[in-house]
Amino acid sequence: MLAELDVAGVSPDRMTILVAVGTHRASTPEEKRAKLGSDICDRYQVVDHDPYDPDQLVTVYEPENGVPFRINRRAVEADILIATGIVEPHQYAGFSGGGKTIAIGCANEAVIEYTHGPALLDHPGTRLARISGNPFQDAVRVVARRAGLDFVANVVKNTEGGIVDIRYGAPETVHDALASLASTFMTASLPHQVDVAIAGVPSPKDANLYQSSRAASYLQFAPVPVVRPGGTIVVPSACPEGIGEGPGEQRFGAAMRHPAGPKGIIHDARANGIQAGAQRAYVMAQVLQDVNVVIAGAADPSSIEGLGFGVSPSVEDALNQVLASASPDRPLSLLVAPYALQVLPVVAAPD
Repeated sequence: MLAELDVAGVSPDRMTILVAVGTHRASTPEEKRAKLGSDICDRYQVVDHDPYDPDQLVTVYEPENGVPFRINRRAVEADILIATGIVEPHQYAGFSGGGKTIAIGCANEAVIEYTHGPALLDHPGTRLARISGNPFQDAVRVVARRAGLDFVANVVKNTEGGIVDIRYGAPETVHDALASLASTFMTASLPHQVDVAIAGVPSPKDANLYQSSRAASYLQFAPVPVVRPGGTIVVPSACPEGIGEGPGEQRFGAAMRHPAGPKGIIHDARANGIQAGAQRAYVMAQVLQDVNVVIAGAADPSSIEGLGFGVSPSVEDALNQVLASASPDRPLSLLVAPYALQVLPVVAAPD
């Protein structure tokens, strides 16, 4: 894509690659080179979005009864704005990709707090693998249009990371087409709910608890929760960064330490709103009200203790603990979901 733009007269010195980190920590120079390659990093200006610098933000949309959407100035003021992204199931947007790279990844903190607050997250349309009637996705698309998003390059990958399809063009047209394609093979039918699930997390999502916990919430925020009430989800993840290093990740950790547990997290979020990052605690509190979540194989278990999660040195050890506490009169059903963030199990009906 960069080569085509160069041929068209958009030379490297006229381009900026903006890393859409949202409110997560900035990427390191090593991560940029690993992601883009040294040649691109040497030839192009590569910068991280900063949601906390008001001089870098410009208002693109002011809803009548909402928060003004402020987006990265570089993106909005560019002559041509192109977003890249991967289309896969997303807990709030239905599917990632499309305008989300700009509307969320390049937004200020207030926007992320608004779009990730209880009012939107509790809406029945805010669901995995759903675009139509999804208020989160509707907001993303409005903001992307107002920000001047001209063009997207989006990809659908298989569970091994290979490209299934890649399309370029108008943001919503491309996103709709790829989401439709993704839905044909990124869902798997289950005849019934299960007692125990092992939910795999691919790299780099296993870097911290903030991201790794998504494996559990994806299973439980499926159209029908995958694990029965009282069951257990085991998430194998080393979490080398612990909770996570960004401001949002730290807020997630602080919220998870609520003295009243999941009920207190949910009550406070609905009464007082949510800071960016703490929405992950709100979601996980709803999960933990119904099932147990065990993180297996964490590099530093102490960084996870006291947050409401179980901790186990291995998947085998976690399963042994579940078996030890189970009733001998009823065998447990087990689901292994190695690609919990990419393949959505769809249960035929709740028990």
